[in-house]
Amino acid sequence: MKKQKKWLSIFLVVCLIGGIGCGIWYHQKRIDERRLSLVYIPKVVDKTNDFWKALILGTRMAAQEYNAVIEIKAPSEENDVERQNALLKEAIEENPDAILISPSSFTESNKLLDEAKEKGIKISFIDSYTEEPVQDLTVATNNLEAGEKLGKFAASLLGPDDQIAIVAHVKGVSTAVEREEGFRKGLGDLADNIVDVVYCDSQYEKSRKLTLELMEKYPNLKMVAGMNEYSSVGAARAVKSAGAKDRINVVGIDSSQEAVQLMENGVFKGLVVQKAFKMGYMGVKETVLMLRGKSYEKNVNSGCELVTPENMYNSEIEKLLFPFNTLKLS
Repeated sequence: MKKQKKWLSIFLVVCLIGGIGCGIWYHQKRIDERRLSLVYIPKVVDKTNDFWKALILGTRMAAQEYNAVIEIKAPSEENDVERQNALLKEAIEENPDAILISPSSFTESNKLLDEAKEKGIKISFIDSYTEEPVQDLTVATNNLEAGEKLGKFAASLLGPDDQIAIVAHVKGVSTAVEREEGFRKGLGDLADNIVDVVYCDSQYEKSRKLTLELMEKYPNLKMVAGMNEYSSVGAARAVKSAGAKDRINVVGIDSSQEAVQLMENGVFKGLVVQKAFKMGYMGVKETVLMLRGKSYEKNVNSGCELVTPENMYNSEIEKLLFPFNTLKLS
């Protein structure tokens, strides 16, 4: 009798353990199968800007692949912090599983992001970040590295007394701050030759006009460095229209079909190109893995490459410069 009770007890314990195990497995399976809700708030949606087009496409493709619904909410101008915050507030009210955001301001979204965290919404930063480390993960270019690559290349084009001007995008945003810092580091002693830094608020036309003003203000200017697609392409347009491509070197960060043409025409001497599609794709992928309780990377450097007229048609560089063509072929 005692022996029977002993075996019955063992049997009940085994059943209990098995039941718990099955319950955990079933719960995890439900989590894995549930379609996740994501909201991504980039700095802008702009059909003329290849960086944001590729990045947003990356988020959509990853969401489709990893069983998530993603809604894109964005201002019509990259420097519209007030509108981005209004969209962030809307997203918080929708209570998604996660909000992915490319903050336009280093400080102005902190309160809203804290509110999202208090509601249990996960936060992923893509491309840029804020003063407060509220995020659960970050996927971005190492902007110090990107700026330094550009600075080292720029230094190879300059003489010891050549004047340099920087056309940056939005004052105070993390990407602008870090790229300029890296650019100065890459220039080394030539950083003392920087005569001016201006901000175009991520507008092509404003960048063009600012560059023309810089050329007039500094007749001996030898280089203009743009810190994103808007500032770089705008500066290149100005130098081209002034017929100054042989006198003023233009270098920049980011690429587009127009930027490629400007390089072919000898205006751009070099570009550091971010891996925008990868950035967006990895941002969603790592967020989904996090939400499903799986192993994920908290900080992802999506990478960048220096592109020059000499290497722009190498096979790997071509994939970077023409991401949409590559995707159509795959």
